[in-house]
Amino acid sequence: MRIHLQNPIDDPLFHFSPDMWDEPGHDISIGSTPEDLAAALTEAEALVCDAGVIKRNFPCPAPHLKLLFATNAGLERLAPFDWLPPGVALMNNRGTHATKAGEFGIMAVLMLASRVPAMVTHQRAGRWQKIWGNVASGRRITIVGLGVLGGAVAAHAQHFGMQVTGVRTTAAPHPDCDRVVSADDLDSVLPETDFLVLACPLTERTQGLMDRRRLGLLPAGAGIVNIGRGRLMDQEALCDLLDSRHLSGAVLDVFAPEPVAEGHRIWSTPNLVVSPHTSADDPDTYNRQSLAIFAENLRAHEAGEPLPNLFDIARGY
Repeated sequence: MRIHLQNPIDDPLFHFSPDMWDEPGHDISIGSTPEDLAAALTEAEALVCDAGVIKRNFPCPAPHLKLLFATNAGLERLAPFDWLPPGVALMNNRGTHATKAGEFGIMAVLMLASRVPAMVTHQRAGRWQKIWGNVASGRRITIVGLGVLGGAVAAHAQHFGMQVTGVRTTAAPHPDCDRVVSADDLDSVLPETDFLVLACPLTERTQGLMDRRRLGLLPAGAGIVNIGRGRLMDQEALCDLLDSRHLSGAVLDVFAPEPVAEGHRIWSTPNLVVSPHTSADDPDTYNRQSLAIFAENLRAHEAGEPLPNLFDIARGY
């Protein structure tokens, strides 16, 4: 199969190199410019690139294209998908982010347990003020979304002896959760949550999921981690609850919009740690893992089997 790997335009840390592909029997090309992409798509049967490349260049002529593999998990910015050529299978790289996001997520929870965001706030003010944290064991963590990201955080939380509640579309059990409730029952578990981790995809159903009312259901002293999408949560309401000290802290990796504007209150809200959308990506391993997942899907395609990473446009993930 003729496969083209297109590098992102503005992120050289995530460029492809020939040594990253080790599946024999295919004709591989790598490009970096729009001209490279246009030339490759005259013959390419499969394209591997990030969502930014797709958004900038599609729709475009791609007469032989069969497989389009995006090196992103969330593809909501590509909606409404009317640019996708008929008959082309769109895939994401679900699975690539598990290790890094799991480590970041539990790190953020441990930071909240030890009151690190508050320590950072005191440090910025040049103030020596002792503040005491708690061990994670026995604390109550609620993880919204039990896919690759949330499932990895749940596994780490179990290791630390936390009481893990998972929230997803249905209440089907999860091996790393003490209990799982459906999304319809989210309100019932928020008042008994010490740490809330948002790790679900952004869809029509989850947009604005943690609005001001739901944030207010969290008990005094609770902490929040968001490694999903910024639009899952009302940021202004979160900042108000941090300002009032109702919430003890937050670690946010995603925002709406991005980047956060200079002078925005996010930068000065107390007990809030900002990670600039870097929680789930490791430049040393990201492309290799993405290509390994693409190769798995390529083998399934050649065998006439279902594609493991086929993106469900209707569901949004």
